[in-house]
Amino acid sequence: MRLAHLWDQSKCIGCGACIAACNAANYKSTDKPNPTWGGLQTNIKRIMFDLKEKPYLLLVQCQHCENAPCVAVCPTGASYIDKDGLVKINPSLCIGCKYCMTACPYGMRWLEPVLGLPEKCMGEECQTRIKNGLQPVCVTVCPAGARAFGDLDDPKSEINKRLKSGRVIKLLEYKGTKPKFFVVVGR
Repeated sequence: MRLAHLWDQSKCIGCGACIAACNAANYKSTDKPNPTWGGLQTNIKRIMFDLKEKPYLLLVQCQHCENAPCVAVCPTGASYIDKDGLVKINPSLCIGCKYCMTACPYGMRWLEPVLGLPEKCMGEECQTRIKNGLQPVCVTVCPAGARAFGDLDDPKSEINKRLKSGRVIKLLEYKGTKPKFFVVVGR
C-alpha cells in the first residue's frame, strides 16, 4: 500500500476549510500561532503568489516522499516511513535537533512552540481516522471536492481515477524525493 494526497488546484476555491479543519482536529482549535509558517497551527501551508495578472494559490503539506530526506537525516529514527508509505514522527524518539526540518526541501515541518518538537501532516486525529478507514479531515471538509487521499497501488481508488483525469504535477520532483503529493493543475 502506498497512501498519497491529491490537491486539485483547478477545483480549489481557496476557502481555507482544509486549514481550519486540520487546526480543529489535530490541534484542538487553538488560536496559538504556528511560529514557523505564521498563521494557525496546522499542517497545511497556504502560499500566495502575486502574478500581477492573476494571483496564484498553492496549498502544500507533507509530500510523504518515498525517498524522504527528513527520514534519511534523522539520527534517532524518530522520522520514519510506515507500512502504508506515510512519513511519520515518533515523538518519544525525537530529540528536537531539527535536522528533519532543515532536510525537507518543501519546508513542510514546523516547530511546535511548547515542546520544541517538529510537527507535520498527518496529525494524530488524521492518523486515527485513516486507521479506522476514514479520510483525513482536509479531504472530508473540502466543499469543492478539491482533495483526494488513497492508495496508489489500488487502480480503483479515487486518487488513481483523478490522477488519470487531469494534468498533474509533483512539486520539486527533480530533487529525487519521489513525492506522493499530487497537484492537479488542469483538465
